[in-house]
Amino acid sequence: METHELIKALAADSRRTGVPMNTVWWGAVLIAIAIATTVFFALLGPRPDIASAAQTVRFLFKFLVTIALGASAFALLRMLSRPEADARGVLPCLAIAPALILAGVAIELIVSPAETWPARLVGTNSLVCLTFIPLIGIGPLALLLLALRHGAASHPTLAGAIAGLLAGGIAATLYASHCPDDSPLFVATWYTIAVAGLALLGTLGGRYVARW
Repeated sequence: METHELIKALAADSRRTGVPMNTVWWGAVLIAIAIATTVFFALLGPRPDIASAAQTVRFLFKFLVTIALGASAFALLRMLSRPEADARGVLPCLAIAPALILAGVAIELIVSPAETWPARLVGTNSLVCLTFIPLIGIGPLALLLLALRHGAASHPTLAGAIAGLLAGGIAATLYASHCPDDSPLFVATWYTIAVAGLALLGTLGGRYVARW
């Protein structure tokens, strides 16, 4: 049997038996959000001034970036879980969140005095950010890697990395409601490092958990 015929047969078999992949992924992501939310409220909770902060553009912009990351990673992960998947058409979607944050940083640098840039970048909460985004995201990442086993990813390492980005997007969205640092410079630096850590864990996990 040719390779492409084997892939088509596996894909057809996965559609015929068991729980449909669409159901698996929506169920997995909803449970992942529930797990992350539980951990977030157990460990941190929203910032005290969230009502007034929600009236500022910089605070809301954080959610635009993190939700864009999570949504694009979810779309790509669902596709990568199928053996016949060609992710080239969806992969550029991952550029949406980086493009947004780079635009935010550019505007921040234009409107803010240069002497304030270092303080905005370092912020007041960098260590908390680096600690709690991975802590909030590790449970969802484990669940998403298990969900990958229900499919037949042709590129398990890549799929694991995208699972890490999705877990990071979920965790960062929740953490953003606690974080007192709203500067795009801060988000671009510390949120990125924290989410990248989850993506690295996902890469390693996908290699062993999602392979078939």
